[in-house]
Amino acid sequence: MKKDLHPKYNPVVFVDMTTGTRFVTRSTKSSEKKEVIDGVEHSVVSMGITSDSHPFFTGKAQFVDTEGRIDKFQKRFGAVRRVGKPTV
Repeated sequence: MKKDLHPKYNPVVFVDMTTGTRFVTRSTKSSEKKEVIDGVEHSVVSMGITSDSHPFFTGKAQFVDTEGRIDKFQKRFGAVRRVGKPTV
């Protein structure tokens, strides 16, 4: 097996910047900011959006049809009908 083939795997804390939720895990990602948790030094990585704040996972997702895409689709393809199988 080759030496130094795999990246270094470190203990990391991912922090959601909007909610402050912390995810303690391990990753190849690291940072200069460190924090000791249960006697182990973890790198602290700030995340803009995580499963704790993403609208899909929180259930606060809203469907917004800003350009009338559904209406545009219906105008374009709504009148198109499928033709039955051709007879031979």
